[in-house]
Amino acid sequence: MAKNGNPSCDYNLAGIPVRGHSVGGFETWIHLPAMGVSFDIGRASDASLGCDTILFTHSHIDHLGGIATHAAARALRGMRPPTYLLPPHTIPHVEKLLDAWRALDGGELPCNLVPLGLGSEYEIKNRYFARPFPALHRGAAQGYVISEFRDKLREEYCGLPGLEIKKKRDAGEAIYNRAETPLVAFTGDSRIDVVDREESLRKARLLILEVTFLDERVSVESAREKGHVHLDEVIERADLFENEAILMTHFSSRYNAARILEILDKRLPESLRGRVTPFLNHFR
Repeated sequence: MAKNGNPSCDYNLAGIPVRGHSVGGFETWIHLPAMGVSFDIGRASDASLGCDTILFTHSHIDHLGGIATHAAARALRGMRPPTYLLPPHTIPHVEKLLDAWRALDGGELPCNLVPLGLGSEYEIKNRYFARPFPALHRGAAQGYVISEFRDKLREEYCGLPGLEIKKKRDAGEAIYNRAETPLVAFTGDSRIDVVDREESLRKARLLILEVTFLDERVSVESAREKGHVHLDEVIERADLFENEAILMTHFSSRYNAARILEILDKRLPESLRGRVTPFLNHFR
């Protein structure tokens, strides 16, 4: 099992830096500083204020509860209004929530609410795009895949001199194909079925996977009823994961760090052990 050598509990997995914290039922915030984006914000910590683009997966308090504090604190510090990308059906409710806080607090809470539904994509910056996929949780939810897009010279033009390629491009010929590489997949809260269904999750360089329950204290059936993943289900699918690295998150607070490490080290099959890192921020 991969170990985190950084005492601040920041991670660098598959060449992708990751910060944040995630405790099932209490708070989740996953930050990708190199891409300038975060997933969810259950509680607005000081560290979260530096991120101005948040991809929200669903409207449970431990994933969305920090939205008003985040907007207010950034405004207090003179920072630009953040952009919150949300499942479209949540927008009217989040607007009402923020309006209620504006009335109570007297502040403006400047922010941009952007609906990002299934079948849509959002350019984060440069060549990075986020696409949502349907998750399977209690109530409507979605996860995200962040991919890098590059123009790749079409095979029939490979080997041509640069000047000739330029002439063809200037003449309007389509000389490039768009190549997509899935870099990060984030399941959010979801049953394991999304791994079966979404190929991009299994192929992403880094998979951030919620694994809330780890042992017999909560059965697989109960985990599924709650809309969460049980470690037993991950083990059953060990051969499906093609990811270079897997960050397991959202552990139940019934576990402590030592117990999480013990269970994973004992139970993970060899094919997964070297690629899995448990996200242990806020676990003692």
